[in-house]
Amino acid sequence: MAEAGSGSPATREAPWPVALMSEKIAAWIDRLGQVWIEGEITQWQVRGGHVYGKLRDLAQDATVSFTVWRSVAGRLTSEFAQGDRVVALVKPNFWVKGGSLTVQVFELSHVGIGELLERLERLRRQLQSEGLFAVERKRRLPFLPHRIGLVTGRDSDAEKDVVRNATLRWPGVRFEIHYAAVQGDRAAAEVVAGIEALDRNPDVDVIIVARGGGDFQNLLPFSDERVVRAAAAATTPLVSAIGHEADRPLLDEVADLRASTPTDAAKRVVPDVGEELAGLDQARARLSGRLGHLLAHESDRIAQLRGRPVLAQPMRIVDERADELVRWAARGAELADRAVEDRARSLAEVRARLSALSPQATLERGYAIAQLVDGGGSAGAVLRDPSDAPAGAGISIALAGGRISATSGGPAA
Repeated sequence: MAEAGSGSPATREAPWPVALMSEKIAAWIDRLGQVWIEGEITQWQVRGGHVYGKLRDLAQDATVSFTVWRSVAGRLTSEFAQGDRVVALVKPNFWVKGGSLTVQVFELSHVGIGELLERLERLRRQLQSEGLFAVERKRRLPFLPHRIGLVTGRDSDAEKDVVRNATLRWPGVRFEIHYAAVQGDRAAAEVVAGIEALDRNPDVDVIIVARGGGDFQNLLPFSDERVVRAAAAATTPLVSAIGHEADRPLLDEVADLRASTPTDAAKRVVPDVGEELAGLDQARARLSGRLGHLLAHESDRIAQLRGRPVLAQPMRIVDERADELVRWAARGAELADRAVEDRARSLAEVRARLSALSPQATLERGYAIAQLVDGGGSAGAVLRDPSDAPAGAGISIALAGGRISATSGGPAA
C-alpha cells in the first residue's frame, strides 16, 4: 500500500500512518497556544520537584492530565491539594509517541472559596510575621470587670447569650453595647468602629466581640485586616466569641482570649458569684481551722513552759544557789583580806629598805652634810674636801634635826 503524502487527504486506499496523524494532531494542538482553564484537582503528586496531576471539569465528565515543572512549582504562593478548585494558564501538548494529551501549567491559583482561603492565608502569614499573634502580647482579663463592652448584632442571640449568662453569674455586672452588622459589606467597618469606641471608654474593663457562628463567608468580616489591626491596637483586653470551630477567623488569633461561643465568653469573663461565695466559705473554714490549730499548739507550748520547775517554783533556783553564793562571798572576802595583808607587808619591807638607804637615815646616825653658801644665800655645792672651803666662806651644815650656818676658817694646818 502506498504511503500518502502529508498534504494528501487520507482515504481507504491511501490512509495516513499513525505517526502522521499524531503529528498533525500535535501541530493543531500546538497552534492553540496558552489558554486559561478552570477545574477541580483530582490528583496531585510531587516527584523530583515536579508536579503531576489531573484536572476535572466542574460540570461535565472530562479530565485532562497536567504537569507543573519544578521552575513553576517553586513560584507558587499557596498550597494545593486534591479537591481544590483552581484556574490555570496552560499550554496543551500532544505526546506523539504515547498518543496522550497533557497540559503544561505556567500559572495556578485558587478560585472561589479556595481563592479566599489563599488570600486569608497570605494575610495570616503577614500578620504573624509582624508579631500580632504572639502570646507575649496577650493581656490577662480582669478578675471582675465592672463594665463589659460588647460588639454584636442588634437583637441577636449572641447578645442575649452574653448578657443573660454574665448577669446570672454576677448580677452586678454592667454592659456597654455597641451594635454593628456582623456580616455583609458594612460589617468590618462597623465592628472596627465598635472596638475603637469601647476602647476609648475608660469605664469599660473588657471588650467582647460576639457572633453566633455562621458559614465561612458570613465570618469573613472577622478576618478583615482592619478588624484584626483594630483589635491588636486596643489597650482594653479583648475576647473573640465568634462561635465557629471549623474555620477560625483571624480575630481569634489576635484576641487576648478566644471563646468557643458567646455563652463561653460570658463564663470566661465574669466569675460565678455562687462559686466565689463557696470559695470564700471554704477559705474561711480553712483559715479558722488553721488558726484553731495554731492557738491549740501555742497553748500546749505555754502549758509545757509553765510546767517546768523553774517556772513552777521560781524560788527553788534561788534557794539552790544561795549556799553556793554565800561560800563564794566568804571566799572572796578571805582572798581580799589576804591580798591586803600581803600588800601591806610588802609595803613595810619596801619602806624599811628605802629608809635604810635614804640620806636622812645617814644624818640620824650622826653624820652631817656641808654645803657652800652661794651668793644668794642658798646652800650650793656639797663640800667633799677642806680645800673646797676657803677661809671666810659661808657654810650651811645639814644635820638630822635641821641646818646650821658657819664660816670657814680655812683648811687646818
